[in-house]
Amino acid sequence: MAQRRSTSPGHRWVVLAVGAVAQGTNAAVFLGLPAITPQLRAHFDLSLPQVGMLLGAVNLGTALTLVLWGAAADRRGERLVMAIGGFGAAGCLALAAVDGPVVAGLALVGVGLFGASVNAASGRAVLTWFPAQRRGFAMGIRQTATPLGAALAAAVLPVVALHAGVPVAFLVLAGCTGFVAIAVVLWVREPPWAVRSGRGRHGVVLKDPDLIRLSTAGGLLVVPQFTAAALMVELLHDHRGVAVGAAAGLFAAAQVSGGVGRLVVGVWSDRSATRVGPLKVLSVLIAVGFALCAALDRAPVWLLAAVLVPTAALGLCWNGVAITAAGELAPPGRTGTALGMQNTANYVSATVTPPLAGWVAVAVGWPAALLLAAAAAVGARVLLAVPFAARQLAPELP
Repeated sequence: MAQRRSTSPGHRWVVLAVGAVAQGTNAAVFLGLPAITPQLRAHFDLSLPQVGMLLGAVNLGTALTLVLWGAAADRRGERLVMAIGGFGAAGCLALAAVDGPVVAGLALVGVGLFGASVNAASGRAVLTWFPAQRRGFAMGIRQTATPLGAALAAAVLPVVALHAGVPVAFLVLAGCTGFVAIAVVLWVREPPWAVRSGRGRHGVVLKDPDLIRLSTAGGLLVVPQFTAAALMVELLHDHRGVAVGAAAGLFAAAQVSGGVGRLVVGVWSDRSATRVGPLKVLSVLIAVGFALCAALDRAPVWLLAAVLVPTAALGLCWNGVAITAAGELAPPGRTGTALGMQNTANYVSATVTPPLAGWVAVAVGWPAALLLAAAAAVGARVLLAVPFAARQLAPELP
């Protein structure tokens, strides 16, 4: 009876819940740790560039292994992959609590190496369990967990690090990650209709022109997303004189709105004939929004904020639909590989964008940095112009 319940269509919501929590916990690490940058600098006696390298270690490990974890999920299933990745990431986080910046840096690379399993495998689980008419909404829920997990970590970790120390903050993250890995072992299962891949042939996915084009478009859309994430507070506070608390509040409003927007866009894509249609519209809106922000650089600050906040929110909305589209373009049994490919482009762009946009803002000016974001969105829209192949991952289920 227990086995029947774990493979019934209704179990999809359990898998989605575990996948979303895993996604949020993973985000709490790579997006939450920057919230304790001052404590990390003091604890390890680091300069600002050095702590930047420390924080970038997680992204480095993640970008290196996303495709490999996706291929492993296609062959062995997401339960095994997410469990190994979760327990491995928890162990590396515990190792990061050992005193010493070199050990912590290597451990955080390991966190990224293991934690990357969540991005491909949990997405594969959701896309396999849910029928096409509900995948956009389901992936919207999963992707909304990313900003929520980051926000929770940003609220909790500084308090923990301040009162109990940086090692305890690492141990808290390790405990949460290990707990999620246990939940994966207990509740994540494949549905009876899941298709696994055999050995090799994953290179076919990596050479697929549609997936290459979609992944490149996603990487370009990350540019406006992370331009806003990295520079919005700086733009409002340092450039336009908004109080830091008010600037942070506007940034938080954009993040929350963007998270809700992922759900809305997911439902929109479920009711559309194609996932790419919403992506095209969002690319245009994002480009127009950032171009307007550049034009309003010296306008009254309330007017700039009134355009910047919804534009930054739009920059968050597209992610879940793009990942869903990548999964649906993949051949049977290659969903994890396709998601790993899509996410690799996103992580590379997320790593490059903040320093590049910051340099442009300083060397050329804030309007130029905003126009760079707009240009990237235009580039994404151009790549999305050619029609994509349409495939179904699973039968239409109730």
